Amino acid sequence: MTEPSYLSAIRANYDTVAVDYAELLSAELARRPLEGAMLAAFAELVRAADLGAVADLGCGPGRVTAHLDALGVDTFGVDLSLGMVAEARRRHPELRFDEGSIAALELKDGVLGGIVAWYSIIHTPPELLAGVFAEFHRVLAPGGYLLLAFKAGDERRHLEHAYGHPMSLDVYWMPPGHIAELLSQAGFEAHARMLREPGKDEKQPQAFLLVRKPVAT
Repeated sequence: MTEPSYLSAIRANYDTVAVDYAELLSAELARRPLEGAMLAAFAELVRAADLGAVADLGCGPGRVTAHLDALGVDTFGVDLSLGMVAEARRRHPELRFDEGSIAALELKDGVLGGIVAWYSIIHTPPELLAGVFAEFHRVLAPGGYLLLAFKAGDERRHLEHAYGHPMSLDVYWMPPGHIAELLSQAGFEAHARMLREPGKDEKQPQAFLLVRKPVAT
C-alpha cells in the first residue's frame, strides 16, 4: 500500500533536520513556563489516574518524553522519522522510542493512560485529523488524558527552510475551537484550554488542549 505523500514528506524532512532540531530546541521547555505548567498538570492527572503508560506521539528527539519521565510518568515515544528516533535514543538511552505513525498506532485498544501530541498534528492535513483523533481515542483507556499543542490560526504555511536546512513541508495553523469540536466528535470531553500569545520568535498564538476519554457509566 502506497504511503500518503504528506507522511513521506514529514519523514524525509525530519530525517534531514533531526540532529540540528534536537540541539536547537533542547532548552525550549525551560524558557516556556506556561508549557511546563500544562505538562506538569497533565503528569499529575495521569499519575493519579494510574491507567497505564503515556505515549509521546510525534516525539521527535524525545525532549518532552524525557521531561515527563523526570516528572515521574511512565512514558515512551513514537515518531515517524527514523532520524528523530535515532536521535532520541542517543540522547535518552534509558527510555523507549519506536518508529510509527500517529494515524495508525501499533498499540492495542485502551492500553494507554495518557497521550501527548506536542506539535505533532501540525503537518497533518486538517481533513484527516478526525481519523487521527479517533486513533488516539482507540488506544486510550477510559479515564485517560490527551494533551495537544499546536499553532493557533487558520491557514496553511509552506516551510522552505528551517533548523538550518532547506525543507519542503506544509504547516497548518488551526482554530482551537475547531480542534476542540473534532475532539468532542471523537468522543473526548474537554478538561482545560490555554492560548498563549506569540513569543518574540513566533508568528502566531500557541494553543494547548487537555481532554479526557470518558469512563463508561
